[in-house]
Amino acid sequence: MPLHVWVPEGGSGPGILLIQEIFGVGPYIRAVAQRLADAGYVVGAPEVFWRFAPGWEAGHDQAGLEASLAKVGELDPAIAATDCARALDVLAALDEVTGTPGVMGFCLGGTLAWAVAAGGEPSVCVSYYGSGVPQMLDQVDNVTCPTLFHFGNADAYIPNEGVEAINAAIDGLDRFVLNVENAGHAFDNHESEIFWNESAANAAWAKTMAFLAEHLPT
Repeated sequence: MPLHVWVPEGGSGPGILLIQEIFGVGPYIRAVAQRLADAGYVVGAPEVFWRFAPGWEAGHDQAGLEASLAKVGELDPAIAATDCARALDVLAALDEVTGTPGVMGFCLGGTLAWAVAAGGEPSVCVSYYGSGVPQMLDQVDNVTCPTLFHFGNADAYIPNEGVEAINAAIDGLDRFVLNVENAGHAFDNHESEIFWNESAANAAWAKTMAFLAEHLPT
């Protein structure tokens, strides 16, 4: 399973496992990884589709979206979650990584980040618009690390009822934070004319960096 790694200028730092969207480890995920590396983190981005589509990268247009959704149909979620948990262990073992890594994911990766947090022990979890999270709320008690959720209130793929279910499930649990932006799905993806919402992306990213600064400081 390929694991793309970014190291900050200082040569070491806390680790973050960055889990891809359905489009693969392409220009968008590489840009997010660079953002994190610039902030002082060692970033590892695994290729989630490696078992059946190694090296997968799709465009962020309608054709790329349709092709990527077809690839998701080939994915076994349980195996993918196990693969990502193993990638977290590999990242933790790198000489450049200090302490226990966290996990962050977008879209498909937002769901897998939640699964990794439920099945393993990352130091922190940041989940952007994971469509599978509302169906996995039975795992709340298994997630012991600080966790930040981002969703959009106009997400065509994640009904607001699902976000409300998350809010109810984490009520009174201080380790969880739920942020809802005035946006649709995949609003952070600056490569996509379909999804990107600049104001929501900037607001959520500022909250992400503040959350990391508190729970996984460089």
